[in-house]
Amino acid sequence: MALSTRLRHGAFLFLLLFLACPSWAQTVTPQPANPQQWTTEIAAFAHQDSLTPPPAKGIVFTGSSSVRKWETLATDLAGHPVLNRGFGGSRFPDANFYFEQLVLKYRPRQVFLYEGDNDLAAGATPEQVYESFRAFEKRLRHDLPKTDLVFISIKPSLARWALWPQMQSANNMIKSYIQKHPKRLHFLDVGTAMLGPDGKPRPELYVEDGLHMTRAGYDIWTRLVTPYLAK
Repeated sequence: MALSTRLRHGAFLFLLLFLACPSWAQTVTPQPANPQQWTTEIAAFAHQDSLTPPPAKGIVFTGSSSVRKWETLATDLAGHPVLNRGFGGSRFPDANFYFEQLVLKYRPRQVFLYEGDNDLAAGATPEQVYESFRAFEKRLRHDLPKTDLVFISIKPSLARWALWPQMQSANNMIKSYIQKHPKRLHFLDVGTAMLGPDGKPRPELYVEDGLHMTRAGYDIWTRLVTPYLAK
């Protein structure tokens, strides 16, 4: 057999082996986080604070665009001192990087956190999402030991339905940790209510991109969040 023929034959066999091995074929290198891309949004929060002082001992909602786009948060949760500090399409490393500006400066009585969605979409593993949650929680416990933390579970969506198994894995790890360390920690499951009888995301809960939520989606979140709000 000629050398070129043997090389082609070997390459073909390697390709078949690669495709037959899910751990190789499905490996994705996570995209590196870039917290600096959100500096303008973080600066805008500081400007808002200078114009309208945030509530003392309030309730901070922070995380990615599912929080950022909750533009009716204050009216949906009227009567509670809520503050929306969701930003961009952020990931857990971004929330950890800006912890002081997003959380610490407000010294809130309670924090609602939604992250992990974009992390997994960028190639992070459920274990990495869990470790990022632990980093956030450790910082909160160190700097604000009397502040409650509510983790809003990573939601299912039409656009990222293929990632639902990884999302469930990350959610389960975080939930298990919270169940073992319940003091000032809470796990809020939003996924169950967002799935239809067929076990798939309810289309009416999502806008055209299949990822972000409609009013109906936020109505569900409002209903689920309300019992967890600090009195």
